[in-house]
This record gives sequence, C-alpha cells and structure tokens, in this order.
Amino acid sequence: MPTPVIITCAVTGSVHTPTMSPHLPITPDQIAEQAIAAAEAGAAILHLHARDPETGRPSPDPALFLRFLPRIKQATGAVVNVSTGGGMPMTVTQRMEAAVRTAPEMASCNMGTMNFGLFQALDRWTDWTHAWEPEFLEASRDFVFKNTFADIEALHSTLADGHGTRFEYECYDLGHLYTLAHFVDRGIAKPPLFLQFCLGILGGIGADPENLVTMTRTADRLFGDAYRFSVLGAGRHQMRLATVAAALGGHVRVGLEDNLFREKGVLSESNAEQVRAVRAVVEGLGRPVAGPDEARALLGLKGGDRVGF
Repeated sequence: MPTPVIITCAVTGSVHTPTMSPHLPITPDQIAEQAIAAAEAGAAILHLHARDPETGRPSPDPALFLRFLPRIKQATGAVVNVSTGGGMPMTVTQRMEAAVRTAPEMASCNMGTMNFGLFQALDRWTDWTHAWEPEFLEASRDFVFKNTFADIEALHSTLADGHGTRFEYECYDLGHLYTLAHFVDRGIAKPPLFLQFCLGILGGIGADPENLVTMTRTADRLFGDAYRFSVLGAGRHQMRLATVAAALGGHVRVGLEDNLFREKGVLSESNAEQVRAVRAVVEGLGRPVAGPDEARALLGLKGGDRVGF
C-alpha cells in the first residue's frame, strides 16, 4: 500500500503573508475556526502563527497562541506545529517563545540565513487592509532572515532536548540540506527527519519541478531512508508543486500562509478549501491521505497528550 500523504496546512502567515485577503484568519477565533475546518478537511498537521487581533501584525506572544491552541486540541486530533519563523524583526528568542511555553509536538526550524524578498508584491497590490503592510513589504528589500548555526543549536537544545518537540525543517535552498546534514552528523538533529522544501521565495531556490527533483536527490544522498519530505510552493506554484511532490512519493503543504489565491485573480475563501483541493489531487494519484495518528507514527512524534496546552 502506498505511504499515506501527510497534508500540512499553514493557516495564517507571519513571516511572509500580509493581510491582503479578507479570508486570512487574524483573530484567535478566526484562526481556531479555520484550523479546525482544515483538520476536518484532511490536514493532519496544522502549522500555526499568531497575529495581534487589533492590528493584524505578526506576534510571538504566547498568550495569543493560548487563545486558540487549546480550542484546536479539544476539537481535533491534528498535530499542532507552532512556528518559530516569526516575522520582521523578531529575534530568535522571541520567535521561539510560544513553542517554549506550549511544548508542541512539532515546531518549524528554518535551516539557513537568507534574503527574504516580499517587496515585489507592492507592484501587484494596492488595496491594503492595514496601513503598516506596504512598509512591512518594502522593508523586506533590506531584510535578512537570520537563522545562524547558533540559532539552530538554540532551537534544538531548548525545544527538542527540553520539551521533546520535533521539527519541520524548512529548507529554502540546496545548502540548507547540507546544513541539516551537519547537525545530523553532530547528533543534534535526529531522524526521522521531516523536511519541508520551500520553493518560490525570492532569495531561495526557484519554484521549478527540476529544483524539487534536485532537492529530493540530494536529500537521498545525505539522509538515505531517514527522512520524509514535504513541499511548500509559494503563491501560484502551490498546487503544481504539491502535485509533483505527491507523485514523487512526498507529502504536501497548503494554506493561506503560502498562497492567498484559488486561481489567478480569485482569492481562496478558506484554508479548508485548499486542503480539499490538494486532497483530491493526492487521492487522484492513488495515494491515501494520512490521519493525524498516521502522521505521528511516520514522524516519530511524542503525542498530543504530552503538549503544554
């Protein structure tokens, strides 16, 4: 039987999603409702950020996370993945505050310092929900997304060693795989590894299927059978690269953090809509969709009864 496909849903963005859509969840109630609906549609993992409900700005405040995490846990069996990606200009200490407080089964771990260009959206959009958003995007022209070796070490010592949290290793370029291999060789990152190949962000690897194949072949050489991969295709590349990933035997990530549109010029109305769309693709390829407990078994997670919320 084919390996079940883990669908991750990135519910609301922080690093790279301004609130350019009325459908993007901002308040704790909205985040909880959309996360629960995404899980009901077939997402086994929920990748979560928080935002200030008054301003829409990205926020690392654990108190905001605790306004929706318990509701999600009570309503679904989904794996909760608390992002440590944060947003401009948070420090890594700020970025991991919520995960330290809540001890989730999973957290994200970005595998390299990089340029992270969002400013090109200024040429495509004029209808802003909040006045701070154009300035936020323009600032990315001179922004470096900092993820040093020391930062990565801190995430592992604090979250993995301290709380039993495992990571979604976000790899935006080929070199990030070699950085991860360095941490595996040192015994800091431990298999089974869950790699999220992030394609299409300006500053990282381009959203070409050939690049995805290169990433998988490189991971094969570096990690053998000790890893599983998923794919994040930014913006319009989302569904195309998810299809390629599923065909290659991988897993998939969708959600309004990564892509606000259902098709050109048409906004997605919810995260659940994207989950249903990618589920249809996966099942059309003859692969079953993983439930949360199957995802836990595949990724070696500690279980939802051992989190701090």
